[in-house]
Amino acid sequence: MQTTEPQRLLRDPGGPLVRPRPAEIHLRDRLSVFFRYRYVAILAFLVVLSVAGLRAYSQTPLYRSSVRLLIDLEDERSLAMEGVSTANNSNYFQDPEPYFQTQYRIVTGRDLARRVLARINGPAAVTDGQVGEFTSHISVEPVRASRLVDVVFVSADASLAANSANVLAEEYVQQNLDLRRQNMERSLEWLSQELARQKTIVEASERAMAQYREDQNALSLEDRQNIVISRLNQLNEAATRARTSRAQKESLYRRVESLGIKTAPDSIPEILQNPYIQSLKAQLAELERRKALFSERYGDKHPEMLTVNASIQDATRQLNLEIAKAVDSIRHEYESAMLEERTLASALDEQKELATDLDRKSVTYTVLQRDAQSNRELYQTLLRREKELQVLANSRGNNVRLVERAAVPQAPFSPNLRRAMMLGAIVAFLVAVGLVLGLDYLDDTVKTPEDIARLGLPFLALIPAVRSGRDRPSLSGHNDFAEAIRSLRTSIALSTRQGGSIVLVTSAQPLEGKTTTACNLATALAYGGAKVLLIDADMRRPGVHRNFGLENRCGLSELLSGQAPLTQSVQRLAEPDLWIMPAGATPPNPSELLASGRMEALLGQVQNGPFDWVIVDTPPVLAVTDASVLTQWVSGVAFVVGSEMTRRRLAERAIETLAAGRPRILGAVLNRVDVSRNKYYYARHYGYGNRYLAAET
Repeated sequence: MQTTEPQRLLRDPGGPLVRPRPAEIHLRDRLSVFFRYRYVAILAFLVVLSVAGLRAYSQTPLYRSSVRLLIDLEDERSLAMEGVSTANNSNYFQDPEPYFQTQYRIVTGRDLARRVLARINGPAAVTDGQVGEFTSHISVEPVRASRLVDVVFVSADASLAANSANVLAEEYVQQNLDLRRQNMERSLEWLSQELARQKTIVEASERAMAQYREDQNALSLEDRQNIVISRLNQLNEAATRARTSRAQKESLYRRVESLGIKTAPDSIPEILQNPYIQSLKAQLAELERRKALFSERYGDKHPEMLTVNASIQDATRQLNLEIAKAVDSIRHEYESAMLEERTLASALDEQKELATDLDRKSVTYTVLQRDAQSNRELYQTLLRREKELQVLANSRGNNVRLVERAAVPQAPFSPNLRRAMMLGAIVAFLVAVGLVLGLDYLDDTVKTPEDIARLGLPFLALIPAVRSGRDRPSLSGHNDFAEAIRSLRTSIALSTRQGGSIVLVTSAQPLEGKTTTACNLATALAYGGAKVLLIDADMRRPGVHRNFGLENRCGLSELLSGQAPLTQSVQRLAEPDLWIMPAGATPPNPSELLASGRMEALLGQVQNGPFDWVIVDTPPVLAVTDASVLTQWVSGVAFVVGSEMTRRRLAERAIETLAAGRPRILGAVLNRVDVSRNKYYYARHYGYGNRYLAAET
């Protein structure tokens, strides 16, 4: 645990540092706070509860009457303008929450309240103040997970509450019906005007299409366009085929032209495959075979040879003629293919120009056509919506219906005394608890031995408060006070195990009972068989002599100022064996006398003299410096703390002041403890209970 400043200052030169034990906070310790402030808590509880009960009892009885309405979702598509854009939308969706919230505001609005007041009170003028007062009594309570709505009216008159709720509902239903009818009438009027205008637009668009077809010579533009495109496709295919055919025939013609003089044209496969040329070549081969046979038998002049040669010449001539015809045919086919290609290309270009021109005309025509079609569709939509609204207007339907009328309440709903008292009790309890906790938080006085431990001081004894008028209670009995004084005597004796011990008794501030504690401690030591000298060093406010019923004519001040010897300054009691040195007359310089060498010599003399104990009563630490001056010559210091009197920060300051002289502080005495007020705490921790202070008797 971290060492606090008082712990560092209170180190005993001959012993270890005194460390406070951490106090265990128990629930019973918290309850003791409530026991200590029980009267304050009870008083606060009763006051708050009484105020709550009085307020509830003094309230005017209020009656609550409600009427139930069914509000269906208004289909906004029934309006003409919205219907134009949403009639063909099958996925139309409307969020119902804004609509219902709007209806709730209408029910609680001023316009409807004005109509209700005019109906209830007659045709007399209704003021704004009456309207505002009436609306303050209206509330709307939607029924969860339904389209039912409860309209509530609160009034001090039960009949007025029921009548107002019913009239309010009726006027709301009628107002909603009137509003729907007005909206439909306005929509029908708008539709009639819009239909007339749209009809004119449709006729104008149809005339524009007809005029364009006439001006552009584009009658049946769609069919003509289809024919042109079809013709263009056909010409494109024919031109492609012509180019292919021309290329093939040109290739054949170039091969024929490329043949030399020695190369026969019939070597070309296209010519060689001619059937007639093939038959002539076969006939010529047969004649050549016959000539070869005849040449072996006959000579050149033989008739058979002559006939065969003539036939060969004739066949050769016919073959050459046919080959020449085939070559001419190839040339002619090539030229024809070229001509056909040029013709088709020219026709294709013309058809392209025609198609392009028709495309230009079609763009404008398509725009006109779409405009006319859009106008026709809009006209048809408006016409259909007009018929639908006429049907709705004739049906006189209403999406608001009165489901359950209000009845006259038999008993007031406010004030609810039982509920008010329960809430008042809860609030009173919270106020009482908060007040107790607040007082405990604000009260930083030293009250318990645990608070003494937090100051960094050992705990010597707990002295209960005495209710009797005697200044010095008797220690001869066996009561709580006497036992507490004996406990203090034991703690002091165990803390100073040496003869001639000088114990200084002081406190932080006046009225904490340090003088009474010093007198009782000295008396207890004397009853224990020791020789005790009690010195009253509080020369500003002496009190020791009054506790013992002695005179204060000569004492410490006279001794220190040299006006009287020691024997005249001390008075002895017959029983017990106790010597008293009163303070004497109040001197002008008490601090200088206590800090003088005579005081040091006096303490040294009595410490080495016949006395077993010397008890010195000094002024409060925070009032004057007398106690701090004497700490350097004493054996130990007993610090008296008044219970619930000394604030913690003042006690800490006093301890720091004492610690400046590095004395041996024996511990602290918790004095004037009100055991009866804190009985719950002290009975549990220290055994004080029903035997409280027999010294009172």
